[in-house]
Amino acid sequence: MKEIVTTERKPIKLWLKDIEPGAMEQAKNLANLPFIHKHIAIMPDAHQGYGMPIGGIMATHGVVIPNAVGVDIGCGMCAVKTSLTSISQEKLKSALQLIRKTVPLGFKHHKHEQDSTLMPEPGANISTKELPIVSREYKNALTQLGTLGGGNHFIEIQKGSDGFIWLMIHSGSRNLGYKVANHYNSLAIELNTKAGSEIPKKWQLAFLLLDSFAGNTYLQEMDFCVQFAFANRRLMMDRVQRALQSMDSRIVFEPIINIAHNYAAKESHYGKHVIIHRKGATSAREGEIGIIPGSQGAPSYIVRGKGNSESFKSCSHGAGRKMGRKQAQRQLSLSEEKNKLDKQNIIHSIRGKRDLDEAAGAYKDIDAVIDNQLDLIEVITELQPLAVIKG
Repeated sequence: MKEIVTTERKPIKLWLKDIEPGAMEQAKNLANLPFIHKHIAIMPDAHQGYGMPIGGIMATHGVVIPNAVGVDIGCGMCAVKTSLTSISQEKLKSALQLIRKTVPLGFKHHKHEQDSTLMPEPGANISTKELPIVSREYKNALTQLGTLGGGNHFIEIQKGSDGFIWLMIHSGSRNLGYKVANHYNSLAIELNTKAGSEIPKKWQLAFLLLDSFAGNTYLQEMDFCVQFAFANRRLMMDRVQRALQSMDSRIVFEPIINIAHNYAAKESHYGKHVIIHRKGATSAREGEIGIIPGSQGAPSYIVRGKGNSESFKSCSHGAGRKMGRKQAQRQLSLSEEKNKLDKQNIIHSIRGKRDLDEAAGAYKDIDAVIDNQLDLIEVITELQPLAVIKG
């Protein structure tokens, strides 16, 4: 931890010194909410989001805040270690071609519904029909299953410091999560307005009471989206593995590592049952294996959590942006960003000016981000990118 801010209703614990003003203002808003438990934790990859900083962790009593989860519910990472110790540029390019044929990218969905047995089941004693948004969007979600999405979502083939080739995917709950998030955030705004909530609307932190039908249903639908996001990543990973096996059937894959970074969950911290909101942050319980990706062209890390209570047993979810998307497109040099990747022999996705929003120069230094949280995690394996597919 780098700093503790004590000027607000509750303390703010920071794992970075260079937090941007907008993110700091949002952190202070969180710290002044009436239902906060203990303190606010801000990770070293933090930057401004909607309502709550991306890279923030918050514990609440009796309420859940949809905007403190975000619109891409369950977005997260998965990684798989392979038995390969090397792969040629020719095979990498062939694998990328096969992956692009079976995994829709950007806003594209499958033309046909995918196998419904791959979809998650609702929680105990709940049917899908009791989840209004999930039920309405279910058929559409079947065409979204196994699709990457856009923005910072990626598929990457990497070389590990352990000597093996790894596969990594970053993606979320697609349009299903977006619909659920928007519905319940709008509902929370409506209910808070009717109740005369003391929380300013401009903070974008409308809440739902846990003991209300709306709050309980949101948690159920949100949990379904978290499970759907994992099912989405798992199906993509299966197709990435098949692409590699089509070139070498002897490849063996270890069990998948999966970790989400946009969700709320019922947990116990400092002796109290609370709702933990992790927005752009991942669980890092003692011994828990996690994934912290770098930007395109930078290393990613497989890590083990230390269970630090001060971060609510959490850590960062990535490098974190240092430039907004349009700012990066305006200010970064296309030739310089491409040359950085070309010199590393990385098969990358920087083609034109509009791709600069996902260039390495738009992100923080992942090694500095890791160094700032060594009280939260320990590094197990460093993964260097070999080939990247972006949405």
